[in-house]
Amino acid sequence: MKAVIAKSFERIHRSNLVGMGIIPLCFKPGEDAETLGLTGHECYSIDLPSNVSEIRPGQDVTVVTDNGKSFTCTLRFDTEVTMETQPCFSPQNIISFIS
Repeated sequence: MKAVIAKSFERIHRSNLVGMGIIPLCFKPGEDAETLGLTGHECYSIDLPSNVSEIRPGQDVTVVTDNGKSFTCTLRFDTEVTMETQPCFSPQNIISFIS
């Protein structure tokens, strides 16, 4: 699964990411890459529910970097995520075709 972490998203950009199966995440208020000491060269692990139906709009998730830094981000989905509403989050999603 792929994700983008940003301070904020315009609605159209967030929708386009979701449509491609990319999870939009936002830093918590007052945090950003600089305040967290992130360089962009880290590998990230995102603690998401294993079942798509357990993902909720505005849900907080924990992100851990390969150098041990941990921080919280907010999932930026506008609606509930289901296989019917967001089939891009299935194992056969568009990412396998564009990666």
